[in-house]
Amino acid sequence: MPGSRGMKKGWLAAALAAGVLLSIWQAPDPRIQAGVEVVSASGFLGDPESLLPGTWLRESEAEGITTRRLLTLEPDHRFREVVRVIDATGQATDYAHEGTWLYDGTNLKRKYTRMNGRPPSRLNLPFATFQITFDSPRQFRGVDHIRGNRIEYRRVAPDTPLQAPP
Repeated sequence: MPGSRGMKKGWLAAALAAGVLLSIWQAPDPRIQAGVEVVSASGFLGDPESLLPGTWLRESEAEGITTRRLLTLEPDHRFREVVRVIDATGQATDYAHEGTWLYDGTNLKRKYTRMNGRPPSRLNLPFATFQITFDSPRQFRGVDHIRGNRIEYRRVAPDTPLQAPP
């Protein structure tokens, strides 16, 4: 048959091309969920939203005032935040807040629904929004682009006390 030799060459070329493509193709990494990937300088890989639930500690000091915050993000997107502020004289004041949280793929957003056991003013509903990046599954950093605040949280045990160890 005239042309059958050309068809065989065409099939052979297609088969070889398919073989080359299959040899270089890599299966997706199963650690990447929902198409979202976090990679840090340490090479950490993971889905940020699945890492957020848990208890996180943030400590800061400025102008003689020390602040210790424990933020618990629940899997059902509720949060509880307890804060201890110690002024320059050593006087401690504790606060407890609650609300809801969400992660939009870039920002961790918290809407406060109770502040020290009371609902906030309807005229001034408090929100906190930070663009976050993970350094590891146990630590993330964030920036509030509106107020210019920078934060750093590290994962701690759920029973971590609000009072800092001596």
